[in-house]
Amino acid sequence: HSTHRRYRSAPLLTPSPDPISESAAALRVMVPKLPSRTFLEPYLDRIDRVQHYTNFGPLNSELEARYAARLGLPDNCVATVGNATLGLTLALAAVGAPRGSLCIMPAWTFIATPLAAMAAGLVPYFVDVDQESWGLHPDTMRAAIAAAPGRVGAIMPVLPFGRPLPVGAWDEVSEREGIPVIIDAAAAVDSLTPIRSISVVSLHATKLLGAGEGGFVASTDAAMVSRFRCLSAYGFQGTRMSQLPGTNAKMSEYHAAVGLASLDRWRDMRQDYMNLALAYSEALSASNCARLQPGFGHAWLAGTCIAQLDDEQVDAVAARLTAANIETRQWWERGAHSHPATSHLPRGNLATTDRLSRSTIGLPFHLNLKRADIERVVDVMRMAVS
Repeated sequence: HSTHRRYRSAPLLTPSPDPISESAAALRVMVPKLPSRTFLEPYLDRIDRVQHYTNFGPLNSELEARYAARLGLPDNCVATVGNATLGLTLALAAVGAPRGSLCIMPAWTFIATPLAAMAAGLVPYFVDVDQESWGLHPDTMRAAIAAAPGRVGAIMPVLPFGRPLPVGAWDEVSEREGIPVIIDAAAAVDSLTPIRSISVVSLHATKLLGAGEGGFVASTDAAMVSRFRCLSAYGFQGTRMSQLPGTNAKMSEYHAAVGLASLDRWRDMRQDYMNLALAYSEALSASNCARLQPGFGHAWLAGTCIAQLDDEQVDAVAARLTAANIETRQWWERGAHSHPATSHLPRGNLATTDRLSRSTIGLPFHLNLKRADIERVVDVMRMAVS
């Protein structure tokens, strides 16, 4: 790419602070890494030259084309959106999910998943996840539909923390049951496999390929993507006459500029993130105190590093890490059903979700970390569970 500049980062280094010292430097759980002004300048110059700032401008078109190429899709099978939560809401509208019907989704997800369904006029129905994958299993959907306390209008599987799952079976579920499926792939920008059912990806600042704010949808069904795009732009489709009851959910050219600059430097940054994940994998394996999601740092990446411990150890580990000046996060709290805004919603048995909420923890994961920092985190964890 003509605007590509090589991204250089500091190597992972190694001297060793006392892992439990409260005076040791604070380690934040996340430090987003968006492109600096230097990387943005060529794109900002293009915006100034053309004076096209939003409404699917040339930078948006280029961003869509580059993501489509990454996914092996034609350009018209990807559409940008202002953010992924709006993307989920509009995707449900695009597939015609009936208002007032139930939207089956995992309880083990971020709060945005149910809030997006509620904004589309659907009622989230929380079901449990598979113990191994942490996601919904296509083979359990017939039973979940039969047990639902009302008409099911949509199914919204989630790729948990960006982990790639075999999504192809969801098209089969949708065709067999006559129910549209929307894939919440918010964190899966590095690992998504597109299918006919719409997948929604986040480009939030906390994601690996952030645009500051924004997202995109992908599908092998170009007509469905076109309908989504229409809904995201007041229902306009080639004229100033609104064809569908849409809204304004477009990505600005400025956010597209950040997204393009992120893509320019991604190859080098991805290797740096892989090195971080490998350092965690090696340290955790040696300590035998926790484990990462399968394939993390080898086959795929996301912007969060989630460790799983034995049940009931998370609170003790989090407290010990906090005392050592190391920030942690339960990214999904106790599950999407546990918030005041969603606590009234229908649900099935959530035993696995409850177990995951008590056994997983988000660890520091960002490019400011050195190998010694990772070893410090894991040493504290080991002492907390020993």
